Amino acid sequence: MKSTSVKLGAVVLLAFFVFLGMDIKEESDWPRWRGPNGDGISPETGWNPKALSKGPRIVWKTNVDSGFSSVSIRGNSLYTMGNRKGQDVVYCLDVRTGKEIWSHSYPCSLGQYPGPRATPAIDGSSVYTLSQEGHLFCFNAENGKVKWQKNITREFGVSPPNWGFAGSPVIEGDLLILNAGVSGLALDKRTGEKVWLSKSGVGGYATPVVYRLDGTQYVAIFGRRALYGVELSSGKQLWSFPWVTGHDVNAADPLVHGNRIFISSNYGVGCALIEIQEKGPKLVWKNDKMNSHFSSFIYLDGYIYGNDGTASYRRGTFRCLEFETGNEMWGQNLGFGSLIATRDKLILLNDRGNLFIAEATHDSYREISRAESVLGSTCWTPPVLCRGRIYLRNSRGDLVCIDVS
Repeated sequence: MKSTSVKLGAVVLLAFFVFLGMDIKEESDWPRWRGPNGDGISPETGWNPKALSKGPRIVWKTNVDSGFSSVSIRGNSLYTMGNRKGQDVVYCLDVRTGKEIWSHSYPCSLGQYPGPRATPAIDGSSVYTLSQEGHLFCFNAENGKVKWQKNITREFGVSPPNWGFAGSPVIEGDLLILNAGVSGLALDKRTGEKVWLSKSGVGGYATPVVYRLDGTQYVAIFGRRALYGVELSSGKQLWSFPWVTGHDVNAADPLVHGNRIFISSNYGVGCALIEIQEKGPKLVWKNDKMNSHFSSFIYLDGYIYGNDGTASYRRGTFRCLEFETGNEMWGQNLGFGSLIATRDKLILLNDRGNLFIAEATHDSYREISRAESVLGSTCWTPPVLCRGRIYLRNSRGDLVCIDVS
């Protein structure tokens, strides 16, 4: 009897630990553009910010063809996209080795800046991808079989912006949301059928940002010439805030905190904080401290971290601004680049492939470690931190996995 109780207790304890392990694994996935919550913040805690001090420990390196698509990770599968000789290729790789599990290709032009811009979104057993021309796919995540596909330009009358669709698919409930049309497009994620569509026309480059106010869900769509507030369930445009730039490039994701939204663009436009009120948006402050070409931002403890820079000139400064006032706290000239964060660390990558890890503090820039020239060519895709590994990708499609456990 005693032996049976001990065995039963062991089984229960094992099941408990397995359950905990499943929770931890789920939390440490990176299933979409900018991570679990779409805010560029990784929940990782058990990693070593000093790991780059003696040089990057490269686990594997491969090539996924030309493009700017970031990586999405669930379990042992990594998903990304590239373009090879006029064919977009969607890849599923083994996250442990970088070896291909499956791939799917279809005709798509290389584009002026070669390759796809959007990042795959993983939801349950499905993976969703969008090309710069508007090819939208839903794949079986395990084997790559196509569940459904659409050409959103042909089927819904929306036009890609000048440099192609760049915003990544966002899954919220049963909806798949895209920055397409004037202020967004939502489809049924199960079938690809249209749920709502704003006015047909040209949209912006940023990824939609879903947020909640007073119990209702909304989506911020950074369009071609304005920021739009849209009711998520219906697609009804509730307000707009004009924001016109040279070449109609609004590409960095809006940063939403409470009832306030921070936006930034390049071409001398700068940045602004707006407050959403019953009568519509109200400008809180505007300045030129952050001119983001397309790099998105991090919000931590009342401060904004981002890159003030221009890709075409390969110049940029990582800055920290106070959220409430827009005052600059510090600036560090590391070149044009992008960043993500953990709760208390910044992971920064410049376009020359130099990787930096720093404290996430508003007092000053405090570097912990760095690795020079990890990747050559043009690195415009932000880094990813997932389960003790950092993933970097350049425009030629070189993808590297670095151990920082």
